Amino acid sequence: MSAPGRVVERRTFWPTALLGLIGACVAAWAGHHPWIKAAANDPFSQAQGNVDSPGITALALVALAAWGVILVTRGLARRLVAMLGLVAAGAPVPAIWGTRHHLLSTHDGSHGTAWPWVSLVALVVTFLSFVVAVMKSPVWPEMGAKYDAPTGATSTAPLEEQSSIDLWKSLDEGTDPTVGPATDPTHESE
Repeated sequence: MSAPGRVVERRTFWPTALLGLIGACVAAWAGHHPWIKAAANDPFSQAQGNVDSPGITALALVALAAWGVILVTRGLARRLVAMLGLVAAGAPVPAIWGTRHHLLSTHDGSHGTAWPWVSLVALVVTFLSFVVAVMKSPVWPEMGAKYDAPTGATSTAPLEEQSSIDLWKSLDEGTDPTVGPATDPTHESE
């Protein structure tokens, strides 16, 4: 792939991630709102109170977490998490679409709200963003290696010979620069 083509594909990262994050947030929010409202004057209504959809909220939160992981991973792990998010965002879409007739009007006096449609649109946007993530993740930018876990390499120089930068680096790596190598008490001078 040419360099200009690669730059264009790298530019798809932030718009795709932003659409995916917004879609997942909106779907979680819509799943928490009432989808069916019972008629207030009908005591025999089968819908008791307001009926929301916690399953949609849970799957949308999985998709949201997947975007969080995609932002900080690279390579195969990023692509696998994008596939998991694809499943989480796509699984409820057929269920919402299948219940559209019940949500539009019911015979017991209850009525549907617009929240299922909001969640459907948000989940479709999230699903499509994960499709792009699966396809484009190999060329997307990655976090630098400085954010990786420390390797555990330590300086063997005495404390007095280390620069202040070396001391700070050893602290960042999780080692105590003031603790020197273990000394053998039998070889101490008298």
